[in-house]
Amino acid sequence: MWSFRAWRQRRILARAPYSTLHWATVRQRLPILDGLSEAEEQRLFQRAVLFLHKKHLSPLPGVELSLEDRLSLATLAELPLLHLADLDWYQGFHEIVLYPDDFLSPQRHRDASGVEHEWDAEHSGEAWLQGPVILAWPGVQSSGGWDAYNLVIHELAHKLDMLNGDANGLPPLHRSMRIEDWASAMQGAYDALNAILDANPEAETAIDPYAAENPAEFFAVTSEYFFSAPDLLAEAFPAVYTQLQAFYRQDPLARLQRLQTEHTDYRGHPGAAHDTTKG
Repeated sequence: MWSFRAWRQRRILARAPYSTLHWATVRQRLPILDGLSEAEEQRLFQRAVLFLHKKHLSPLPGVELSLEDRLSLATLAELPLLHLADLDWYQGFHEIVLYPDDFLSPQRHRDASGVEHEWDAEHSGEAWLQGPVILAWPGVQSSGGWDAYNLVIHELAHKLDMLNGDANGLPPLHRSMRIEDWASAMQGAYDALNAILDANPEAETAIDPYAAENPAEFFAVTSEYFFSAPDLLAEAFPAVYTQLQAFYRQDPLARLQRLQTEHTDYRGHPGAAHDTTKG
């Protein structure tokens, strides 16, 4: 059956300035894509091009973007959606603002006694409800490996979370998933991480301690680890890994383990934490 939407997408793809040569450069930049099938790569490339058609990238002075830069960012944005139906998961925003470095963001918090505190915090990324995504370009450039860091996935996980309103760590789940299972896995791991840090704020934790900030950050950080350090996440919080596997309908751990078996460069792969402040 003829579909106007499919026809329009084919037209966009045919007119886009991105070629297989651009994609080859992106593949070299992003080891996180290693192990994807040819069909998965083709789907990811097409979805990245469509993402760039829908979303406006706004580089601030000091950021210059090549076609490969744009395609790399869009590819990381679309990786979490690779096996999800094309249902406009990234609705609610039209722009990604790119800063040349980390930026100061005004923060406000009301404590348990009702006192409101305001301060400026240095961030490498932010996602606003019904607003843009803001990314520090060095953080984007550092994303794309198996090293427990991916600023793009982190901030866009917030956008998935916001599909239900304010970010609270609960994105819209698939019908096959039970909210009770999600809540049990996420809350249990979140509480365990906070217990460790309450006992010793300087403790070395299995995942970035920033995940203990609130449930929304826990979902964003664990989503980031799910794709960039699945071995660390699965070892630390296997129930969380299982829930994210059901939500994203991918298994990056199996892909990483296959790479470790088949390629000497991946043997003994350590997941390494990357210290940065996101939003």
